[in-house]
Amino acid sequence: MENQRYDVRAIGRVESPLTDRAGAPKQGDEGGPDAWLVFDPSVERGLRDLAAGQEVLLLTWLDRADREVLAVHPRGDHSRPETGVFATRSPDRPNPIGLHRVAILAVDGLRIRVSGLEAIDGTPILDVKPVLPRSRER
Repeated sequence: MENQRYDVRAIGRVESPLTDRAGAPKQGDEGGPDAWLVFDPSVERGLRDLAAGQEVLLLTWLDRADREVLAVHPRGDHSRPETGVFATRSPDRPNPIGLHRVAILAVDGLRIRVSGLEAIDGTPILDVKPVLPRSRER
């Protein structure tokens, strides 16, 4: 298989009270704090229909991840068997893309306040997508 490369650019960054991986919860529903998503002015038009009360999927680049890791003990628990990273939510993986389901609390121009985000301060934002109900017409 050819090892192709793709250009991905950050469209913003996370502002969070979480400053290191060791102190961050493993998942947002395990105590992820409220945080701000701060977007680049170049994507302002894309943010215009986001509103408080919506749930969105936030994609981030886990820039402090180890990209060489292919197997982990889930949740760092060495009593659990080693598992391939693609069967886990480990941040350490070849392409460390974070996926976070968050609720929008407030929108203030290029800043969006969200609840329950486990990403640490400074994490680059790649994309935002709405959460769609399964039965909704697309």
